[in-house]
Amino acid sequence: MKITDASVCPYPAGDSTLSRMALEAAELGFDSIVAVGDAECRAGGLNVLRGAVISASSQKEVIRQVRKPAIRRADVVFVNAGDIAFNRAVVTVKEVHVVRNIHAAQRNAFDHVAARSAAEHGVAVDISMIPIIQYRGTRRQRALQRYADILALQRRYGFPLTVSSGARSILEQRSVRDVGGLCALFGMTGAEVSEALSSVGRLVEPERPVRVIDE
Repeated sequence: MKITDASVCPYPAGDSTLSRMALEAAELGFDSIVAVGDAECRAGGLNVLRGAVISASSQKEVIRQVRKPAIRRADVVFVNAGDIAFNRAVVTVKEVHVVRNIHAAQRNAFDHVAARSAAEHGVAVDISMIPIIQYRGTRRQRALQRYADILALQRRYGFPLTVSSGARSILEQRSVRDVGGLCALFGMTGAEVSEALSSVGRLVEPERPVRVIDE
């Protein structure tokens, strides 16, 4: 069982190199990370997967984008959440692994129909630490409620969850213990956090092998 930060954004998208973020992740208790963007995969001894993000307004556009070479090379394909019709449709696209930015979608944009379909197709919903750490006031409470709603659906239908820091520098990375504490704010148990942190490996194997990057 590999404990994975499902999304970090190293240089040039972020401020820290992938090698530095990988070292930090290892020190914080992670076994692997998903690096989003065009960073070169160079990290000592840590499992590094390449992530690609699709932003689209229709299922047809998602299907068009997953055919692009840059997306096909990715180990983990994310799609930014949209409205209810989009989310219901996108979880049926076989190349999609994770629906992310669910906290930014309208309430009920991911409903029981999308949840059941996600479970059937093995598509995960990402829980990003960004809104919990960086947002304040009503905006933060809204994100926490959104995550609580997703958690209730997950408990009922059993689709996978992933957990990501979304870190753009080593200063934004969090330890496995800290992630557990943050997820407890919207009701996740320790066992549920552990399950979510280890779900990336199950999403990509055996179809796409994890690359082990040597020093």
